[in-house]
Amino acid sequence: MKVGFIGLGIMGRPLAKHLLNAGVDLMVSDVNPVPVQELVSMGAGTGSYAEIGEQCDVVITILPTGGIVQSVLFGEGGIASTLKPGSLVIDHSSVTPVESRECYAKLKEKGVDFVDAPVSGGEPGAIAGTLAIMAGGDEEAFKRAEEVIKPYSSSILRIGPVGSGSVAKLANQIIVNNNIAIVSEALTFAVKAGADPEKVYLAIRGGLAGSAVLDAKAPMMYNRNFVPGGPIRINHKDITNVVKTAHAIDAPIPYTAQLYEIMQSLKIHGLMGEDHSAIVKYFEAMGDVKVEKKGE
Repeated sequence: MKVGFIGLGIMGRPLAKHLLNAGVDLMVSDVNPVPVQELVSMGAGTGSYAEIGEQCDVVITILPTGGIVQSVLFGEGGIASTLKPGSLVIDHSSVTPVESRECYAKLKEKGVDFVDAPVSGGEPGAIAGTLAIMAGGDEEAFKRAEEVIKPYSSSILRIGPVGSGSVAKLANQIIVNNNIAIVSEALTFAVKAGADPEKVYLAIRGGLAGSAVLDAKAPMMYNRNFVPGGPIRINHKDITNVVKTAHAIDAPIPYTAQLYEIMQSLKIHGLMGEDHSAIVKYFEAMGDVKVEKKGE
C-alpha cells in the first residue's frame, strides 16, 4: 500500500514522519519545499497532486481551509483527477460538515471513499503521536482509515456518517477556545485584584477548575510565552466555521459568538500569528493589567 500525504505544516510534518517511521511507503507534497525536502531525505517520495493520486492507494490531507482541500482534490491537475476506484481519501483538516459532505459526494462518483477525520491534541500531540481523531464516514472506509492513521493516534473514534467528524471537531473547538478565554478572564481578574497568577493557577488546578487547557495555557500566559503551538488564526478559522454552521442549523451559541468577536479584535491588533493563549491580551487590554507572575 502506498500513501500520499498533502500538507506538511505544524501538524502535518510530524504526522508524515510517524508514517515513515512505521515503514509506510509515502509520497508527500506541500507548497513549502523545505518540509518536502526534509521528508524526502528521510525516505519519502514526492510528486505533483496528479502523480500522488495516480500512484497512491490512500491520500491523507491536512490543510488550512475547506477551500484549499477542495482545490487540492478537485482543481485542475488535482488528486481526484487520477485517483483509482477503490482508493481512499482521509481528510484531517478542520472544515465545516458541509464541506466534508461535498468532498464525499464528488469522490463517491469516482468510486473513491472519503473519511473526514479532524484531530485534537495540537502540535505536542502530533509530535508525540498521541492525537485524538474523530471520524465520519462509511463503516468500511473508516476501518481502512483506522489502520493507516494508527501510527500517530492514541484514540480513533467513528462518530457517524461523513461530516460527523467535522461536527465533533467544531464541538471540541467550542469547548477548548471558550475554556482558554475563561482562563484568560480569570487570571486577568486575579491580577487586577492583586494576586500572583502563577500562585492562583497552582492553587486551583487540583480542584474542579482544573483542566488540560488550564495546565497547557495558564503557564504560557503568566510566563509571557506566546510562541504558537496553535496560532490564533487557526482557531479563528475554526470558530468562524462554528458560527457559520450554527447559523445554518439554528443552534444557539451565545458564548462562542462573543468569542468570535474577541478573536476579531485580536485580528485587528495583529495577533493572529501568536499562540491561542494570547487571547489573554484581549482581557489585559480591557483591564489595563498584564498577566505575569511575580518575583519572589
